Amino acid sequence: MKMQDPAKHFFRCTDRERAIFEAGIKLGTVYHQYVGVPVNLSNVTSLENAIKESVKVQPFVEDAEVRIDPDIVKKRQGIYKYITLSGDMLRVHIRIRYGAESVDAYLKYVDEMDYPLMYIGGS
Repeated sequence: MKMQDPAKHFFRCTDRERAIFEAGIKLGTVYHQYVGVPVNLSNVTSLENAIKESVKVQPFVEDAEVRIDPDIVKKRQGIYKYITLSGDMLRVHIRIRYGAESVDAYLKYVDEMDYPLMYIGGS
C-alpha cells in the first residue's frame, strides 16, 4: 500500500533526499526520546520492542531493528540493579521508503569516535 503524502508540496527535493530526511528524523527521535530510560536485564527485550514498534508506526518506515547491548547493561548495573539507557548501548537500523527510493539508516556507537553516530549506508 502506497502512502499518500499531504506534505509533499512543501519539499523541494528528490525522493531519495526526502527518504534521508525522514531517516534522520526517526533516528533523532529514538536517541532523544529513549536515552535516559531506566533499563536492566529484565526489560532489555521489552524496551527494544517498544522502541522498534514506536518507530515502525511513523510515516515511510518499512522496517526497524533495535538492539540494546545486554553486556553493557549487566556490567554497569549498580546496587539498585538498573541503569539508564545511553547511546553506547543502542544499535538501530531503519529502512525508509519514500516514493521509489529506499534508504537504510543506522544509529551505532563508534568506539574510535567515542560517539553514537547516525548515518546512511552500510551497517
